[in-house]
Amino acid sequence: QLELVESGGGLVQPGGSLRLSCKASGFGLNYYAIGWFRQAPGKEREGVSCISSGGGTTNYADSVKGRFATSRDTGTDTVYLLLNNLKAEDTAVYYCAADVLSVEAMCEMTTDPYTYWGQGTQVTVSS
Repeated sequence: QLELVESGGGLVQPGGSLRLSCKASGFGLNYYAIGWFRQAPGKEREGVSCISSGGGTTNYADSVKGRFATSRDTGTDTVYLLLNNLKAEDTAVYYCAADVLSVEAMCEMTTDPYTYWGQGTQVTVSS
């Protein structure tokens, strides 16, 4: 059974930071593109960021450019999403997902290519 597990969510004040982690059981993440998505109540799931299998390509939604950064640690087989300067509108459940058919140096910001998903971690930005 292939599973992804996110961690690192929580309650933070506006302007604060969090670092989300994504790890897998049953397979390693290093060979696959990883996407980060979020879903706020009453809204559709949206792509936030993605990172290619080699880590050489990253993409970001316009709403988070300059504030969020995704990276991967091949040694620990972990993918991170650093959330800086958080705003109330960033409040959502954040998910990581793996695209096991990804092409090297590419990653997608839509949900379609992603086969395996974590259960999500809640990020709440509030004063």
